[in-house]
Amino acid sequence: MSTSLKYDAVVLMGFGGPEGSEEVVPFLERVTAGRGIPRERLVEVGQHYFTLGGVSPINAQNRALLAALADALCAQGVEIETVLANRNSPPFVPDVLADLAARGHRRLLAVATAAYAGYSSCRQYREDLGLALAGGALDVDVRKLPPFYDLPAFADAVSELLLRCLPADLDLAADSTRLVFTTHSVPAVAARNAGPEGDAYLTEHRWVARRVVAAVAEATGVTKPWDLVFQSRSGPPQVPWLEPDVNDALREFAAAGTTDVVLVPIGFISDHMEVIWDLDTQARETAAELGVRLIRTPTVGTHPGFVADLARRIADELRAGSPEPGPGQFCFGGCCANPHRDAPAAAGIAQGPTR
Repeated sequence: MSTSLKYDAVVLMGFGGPEGSEEVVPFLERVTAGRGIPRERLVEVGQHYFTLGGVSPINAQNRALLAALADALCAQGVEIETVLANRNSPPFVPDVLADLAARGHRRLLAVATAAYAGYSSCRQYREDLGLALAGGALDVDVRKLPPFYDLPAFADAVSELLLRCLPADLDLAADSTRLVFTTHSVPAVAARNAGPEGDAYLTEHRWVARRVVAAVAEATGVTKPWDLVFQSRSGPPQVPWLEPDVNDALREFAAAGTTDVVLVPIGFISDHMEVIWDLDTQARETAAELGVRLIRTPTVGTHPGFVADLARRIADELRAGSPEPGPGQFCFGGCCANPHRDAPAAAGIAQGPTR
């Protein structure tokens, strides 16, 4: 381990996923705890996991990201233990923190595998940490790295992957070609509450989309109009969530004469189940029914530029040890709060929002 660091371990936090058919329903029960969803409905929802043998790709993808980040940190002169902890499947956050504490680690930097502000994408990870530390049984201090959507290499990697997958016969400049960014839908109230000053979830996605469009324009000479659509809604129909859904949007585009859609999932950093099922299965089926060609770009995954840039930000914090944030900074105590949930949350790191 490097000397003079302000932390002694890095915890990469993932959503988690089943790694066998027998784990699918217990996993979904943890994800939906408190919502009163019958077990038979969970079995029905779990069919897309069963089609892949009950194995979600997310855990392997996060293990690959963890290894890539560890290598990138070493390349920048930082040697520190890096571990994975999940919200909804082993290794669970409380178990990982307890193990680190038992082995003498006292100050931990947590990094979520989600790039944006919001309750599900940021604060809930802080709550996972806060609940694990509640009661004071663990002698550790934990801080969470703020959202990292503004890393220059994040948008650069998205742009590179987008350009790489465009078919040779695609006329990007044609009105019949749509450039469409997609992300996870969230309740409208959660979107309004996101970030230190509100509305950060949508603001940050649009910030990334504009930079990708600018990079594509620089590379191709085509400045393309774009849309932001949503996927993976899971709430009751009476609760407003962000719209339009990607499938509804595809129908509207087709009715307006669109023949080709370049679909860019900027809301996710790996090709996990919600990308594979919602885009590569359901959205692709919708597009086929409409006679629309769908070109889905890869997520950033372990793209070397993205990993190196994220590792630089992690290394900067490991060396500096930022103070606890206050109002107007990521991630102060009340940031991204859920009005229906009151849970302890670990501290974030003082950082002003990018505009």
